[in-house]
Parts: sequence; structure tokens; C-alpha cells
Amino acid sequence: MFDWDDFRLFLAAARAGSFTGAAKRLGVDAATVARRVSRLETALKSTLFVRSAGGLHLTSSGARLVEVGADAEGAMAAAEAVGEMNTVGGVVRISASEGFGSAILAPALPDLRRQRPGLRIELAASAGFLSPGRREVDMAVTLNAPTDARLKVEPLTPYDLALYASPQYLAQRGAPSALSDLHAHELVGYVDDLIYAPELKYLDEIAPGLRPTLASSSIRAQREMIRCGGGIGVLPAFLSHGLTRVLPDHVKLTRRFWISAHQDIASAARLRAVRTWLFALVAQRLPDLTL
Repeated sequence: MFDWDDFRLFLAAARAGSFTGAAKRLGVDAATVARRVSRLETALKSTLFVRSAGGLHLTSSGARLVEVGADAEGAMAAAEAVGEMNTVGGVVRISASEGFGSAILAPALPDLRRQRPGLRIELAASAGFLSPGRREVDMAVTLNAPTDARLKVEPLTPYDLALYASPQYLAQRGAPSALSDLHAHELVGYVDDLIYAPELKYLDEIAPGLRPTLASSSIRAQREMIRCGGGIGVLPAFLSHGLTRVLPDHVKLTRRFWISAHQDIASAARLRAVRTWLFALVAQRLPDLTL
């Protein structure tokens, strides 16, 4: 048997991508988190993380355990809802990136409404973000950690990106075998002067000098360009359905989503309910978010 509190610390470490990040969120020290995760690994006789200088990476056993954790957290949330007699209510406006908001959050929101019928959710899913600090939204899911001292900020989940192309494009043009081959291909990407976060400068990170021949400020539009044979482009794993991964041994980018809310309202029941749901959701969808 294992200690369920060790399991809770493991989930926090998986979401934060490091023992230090988990410790900050839980209000304990990083050594405690590392020790408790090691104890859980011993109890389960399985390695859950691969430790590296870049942080923690889930093993296949760890990823399966995260999925189990999502189910457990969902059960706890349901029990909490019964205890509160569904009294949590009000409007929660969430800002999220276009891709994450439309592909991950939007399909799951009807289930949240069934769990919390007193809540009304307003989702602003677009390129760019609205700010909880300026009271434009109640909660934001962002590509980087806001530095506004008025906000309570937490790491939500890692996610991976890679190069993708349509099967028909690769049949016509052939698949590149090295990074240098990309210069001879049609590329899809962001409009350079409309990039709203440095985390989106994917092509520069893959190889200097890469420039898109088709560009959009919208990641969904880029996906459609790629799907229809417009070229090779970088997409989050959760938007890659039906596409073929290109140069899988050479290109894998990892980013992280962060969740923030104004300190003044972060502890409100409606915000806590949505936060709990969000963490359970990304844990459940982790196989879609990561490669």
C-alpha cells in the first residue's frame, strides 16, 4: 500500500515539472516532495519520473498513474459537489490561448456545467490574453508565468509541440531527413510582427533562418493550412490529429501552461471549483498534451 498524501505530492510534481515547482504550490520544501515521490516509487515498485537538468519527465508508468489521479480527483470533486449541494455558482470568465481554449477547454465545459449547474462559464479563447490583474477576466491560462504581484500564479501542465505535415504534402514533396532540409520546404508559421509571446517563436528555435511561406496569427488557421497541404509547421500535440509528424528524432519542443487569478478572488468558491476542474482535466488529457 502507499500513502495517498504521497500520491498528492506526485501529482503536483507531475504538473509542475519539477520538485521545486510542486513545493512552491504546496507550501512545503522541495526535498520533502522528492522524498515522498521516491517513497511512492518504492511502494509501487516502479519509476515514475526520469530526472534531468531540464526537470521531471514522466515515464510510461508515471503517465498511467497521472491518469488514475485524474479519476481520483474527479471523484473527490464530485463528492465535494454533493457536500456543497451544488451551491457553488456565479460567472467565471476564463482567458486561454486559441488552441488550448478551443481544443481542450471548450469540449470539456459542458461536463463542468453538469457537475456545477450553478456556474456560468465565459471562455475568451483567442490569440493574446486578457488579464486577471486588470480584472478583464477572472482566470487566465497563459504560455508564461505572469509577474504581476496581484496575481496568484501556478503551473498548470506541460505540453509538447513538434513539426507536422499532411500526408498529401509529404507524398508530393517527400519528407525531410535533416533539419537543413527544411529550408527547401514550404513552411507554415506565425506572422512575425504579430507574435504576442516569445514562447511562440518556434521556427527560430528549430533552425536559424527558417521563414514561413504561409503565415497566420491564428494557430487554428495554421493547422488548416498544414492539413490542406500548405507545408510543414509546428503544432501542439493536441492539435495534430490526422497529421504526420516530421523529423520526430530531431524536433520536440516543450512548453508549459500557467494558471492565474487575482489574489482578491482566487479563494472564492467558484474560482476554486474551476481550478480543481482544470487540474483534473489536464491530468486526464496529459497523453494528448505530451509526446
